[in-house]
Amino acid sequence: MSAIVTETQFHVLAVDDSLIERKLIERLLKTSSYQVTAVDSGVKALEYLGLLDDEDTSPDSTPVSTTKTHHEVEVNLIITDYCMPGITGYDLLRKIKESTSLKDIPVVIMSSENVPSRINSCLEQGAEEFFLKPVRQSDVNKLRPHLMRTSGKRTEDHQPNKRKPMEECMLSPDRTRARYNDDLEL
Repeated sequence: MSAIVTETQFHVLAVDDSLIERKLIERLLKTSSYQVTAVDSGVKALEYLGLLDDEDTSPDSTPVSTTKTHHEVEVNLIITDYCMPGITGYDLLRKIKESTSLKDIPVVIMSSENVPSRINSCLEQGAEEFFLKPVRQSDVNKLRPHLMRTSGKRTEDHQPNKRKPMEECMLSPDRTRARYNDDLEL
């Protein structure tokens, strides 16, 4: 039974420099049965994901205390604060979307500031959602479709005999009807 739980549990990387906000998002995600890794900076997120170059490390940043590398732990979604010292959430989003190995991971940006130009630039850069803080359970509930879509893509890439997600298999009613009508005429 535990193998089933592990198989369906999604892993979310939560990034926020505010301890209170980080604990809140971590609790909301865990309540929704997500596995959560929480870090307090964009630098630590990049390090966890394996995207940190040696020249990007600053002397005051401490390494992420984890024994697993990005190759061992699959991250299904990243949720990050927009405004953080050093590497902002926007910078983190850009680096993830520029990465060939991580570009398909959905990224959600959070901010306490409702700035339309900021929201638009994040969405144009590839963010799946933009949540206003404080994040609520209803916001977290919006994450599952993004996780399911990404999970379907990865499963299909690694196991080619699996069925495609339903949205990829949908045929127009006209095509379906024509196919069955042709069978009847024979």
